[in-house]
Amino acid sequence: MTVTLADVAARARVSPATVSRVLNGNYPVAASTRERVLRAVDDLDYVLNGPASSLAAATSDLVGILVNDIADPFFGIMAGAAQTQIGGLGDGSGRAGGEKLAVICNTGGSPERELTYLTLLQRQRAAAVVLTGGAVENPAHQAAMAAKLAKLADAGTRIVFCGRPPLPEGDALVAALTFDNRGGGRRLTEHLISLGHRRIGYVAGPPERTTTRHRLEGHREALRAAGLDDSPAGGGTADGSGGPAADDDRLVVHGPYDRRSGYEATLELLRRAPDVTAIVAANDTVALGACAAVRDQGMRIPQDISVAGFDDLPFSVDAVPALTTVRLPLFEAGARAGRLAMGKENPPPGGIATIAAELMIRGSTAAPRD
Repeated sequence: MTVTLADVAARARVSPATVSRVLNGNYPVAASTRERVLRAVDDLDYVLNGPASSLAAATSDLVGILVNDIADPFFGIMAGAAQTQIGGLGDGSGRAGGEKLAVICNTGGSPERELTYLTLLQRQRAAAVVLTGGAVENPAHQAAMAAKLAKLADAGTRIVFCGRPPLPEGDALVAALTFDNRGGGRRLTEHLISLGHRRIGYVAGPPERTTTRHRLEGHREALRAAGLDDSPAGGGTADGSGGPAADDDRLVVHGPYDRRSGYEATLELLRRAPDVTAIVAANDTVALGACAAVRDQGMRIPQDISVAGFDDLPFSVDAVPALTTVRLPLFEAGARAGRLAMGKENPPPGGIATIAAELMIRGSTAAPRD
């Protein structure tokens, strides 16, 4: 049943006119009243009809692209590529055609903010939503996401995941373009093992993220296949204070996907296991921090210790030495997600496509020194 403005007014115990004033923001309303109205809007999942209220089932010219951090090249590349298909004119003529307005929604990695943006896009009757990057592995959040995306899809919004696995439950997707993070992680560690490395440290991302889990699983698959033990010993975070993740061990330290985490986690790894001969970083940005920490300890790369990353971000080839990493086709995936969001391309069979990861061997990895 459609929720009306009168329903919101009744829930908030105010007049319909007050609800309208709060939602339109065109009249001063007491803060406590405003909060009560907004809480009722969220509780009832009320969708405000825009200028085209007589076309309540129609979608707008708005497309939302959700990213964790637009300053991170991983997300910026995908978002920019998607926008070329959503809002770019393409032919350079300057004439508007079937383009839509792409809006970047920066969640900061917050699950709550992610849901808030989806609610805002629902109220704007977005034509499509593209969600990028790894998902939070929290059952309550996944259930809330599935419910929210189902409401968007029911209203005609096209839902596309880019670099993100589908939810365990929910069939609201047009398509999910997933990266082979597990396979890429396995091949990267296999490369280090083939060089003769037997003590390999791992700087992982946040433990609750799908990307973190899949890359670490690939790493461990390679270790097990080679008969190597990753020495479980209680776990920890970059500051050495311990952590909640059951899969941590002495050679694995979790932290955010940023340079500072790479630096601090590498120092912690070297403290725990000074005999490591290689460090795998959660992504290339983390790898830069790892390289800095290695150098600050008076060691050389790769003569004393090898360092590898993941993603093949643009700066990777310009690092000194150039960074061995795993290439994900971020631009290609983002552009494809944009086409799917616009209905320019048919969804893959079953709605899910796994995008291959390519090992890029460069100067930051070498055989360990005897």
